[in-house]
Amino acid sequence: MLNRLPPKERQIVDLLYQQGALTASEVTDRLPGSPSGSAVRTMLKRLEDKGFVRREDHERGFLYSPAVSDQTARKSALSDVVRVFFNGSPTSAASALLGMSDKIETSELDALEKMIAEARKAKGS
Repeated sequence: MLNRLPPKERQIVDLLYQQGALTASEVTDRLPGSPSGSAVRTMLKRLEDKGFVRREDHERGFLYSPAVSDQTARKSALSDVVRVFFNGSPTSAASALLGMSDKIETSELDALEKMIAEARKAKGS
């Protein structure tokens, strides 16, 4: 879903995921390339209209934040990666990740084992 955004709009949404809620001027200050404040406000309005950004009144002015939870955005992005690079196979994607096991901590491997066991249990097998 986010991969369909123009690059500058995507930068804004990524920034909001990383930094949390920001005012338009804070977004402007943190974006590379020194965009104008009016250009940033226009993009924020466009993102709000598209449903990617939410705007709330705050004592500092309007605060902008992602409208979609980071977990939902991650799942959507990962689904796109699995579809494009692994022919839609989550198993192939997981295999590729496990191929990087030298970079995975033992505690992370333990957590993965636990998630696999829970997924098996949920499937009833």
